[in-house]
Amino acid sequence: MGALDHLSNIFDCSTGSSKLKKRKQLQTVEIKIKIDCEGCERKVRRSVEGMKGVTSVEIEPKQHKLTVVGYVEPTKVVARVAHRTGKKAELWPYVPYDVVEHPYAAGVYDRKAPSGYVRNAEDPHIHQLARASSTEVRYTTAFSDENPTACVVM
Repeated sequence: MGALDHLSNIFDCSTGSSKLKKRKQLQTVEIKIKIDCEGCERKVRRSVEGMKGVTSVEIEPKQHKLTVVGYVEPTKVVARVAHRTGKKAELWPYVPYDVVEHPYAAGVYDRKAPSGYVRNAEDPHIHQLARASSTEVRYTTAFSDENPTACVVM
């Protein structure tokens, strides 16, 4: 907003309050929803296209993924899709497996995930796999077969 727009909004006499309206940010909302056929795809598309602020809708039926771009709130989009279609809808829980430190850890790997994706895990117990304390490293390397100076008791 320019300086003149700001001044004109402040000195505008047509409205009772001089508060500026906060604009919504352009967001990309990715939703996981089960899409079996073309009818389901059409139903999902129509449930979102009528929303105020939506600029584009993209559906990937093989990945069960709905992508909505616009000036919308993610929680409202998920709620509307779930209500209008009657299907279970949730925010897209997957990230590319390159982003995760341990893609095959117990809480991260998901067989239902599309190829190349794993669950987005912000669980602190999963991240402990990457960080071992110095005493743990010392004990594991002391009894390792790759260590030539390891304990000969084994």
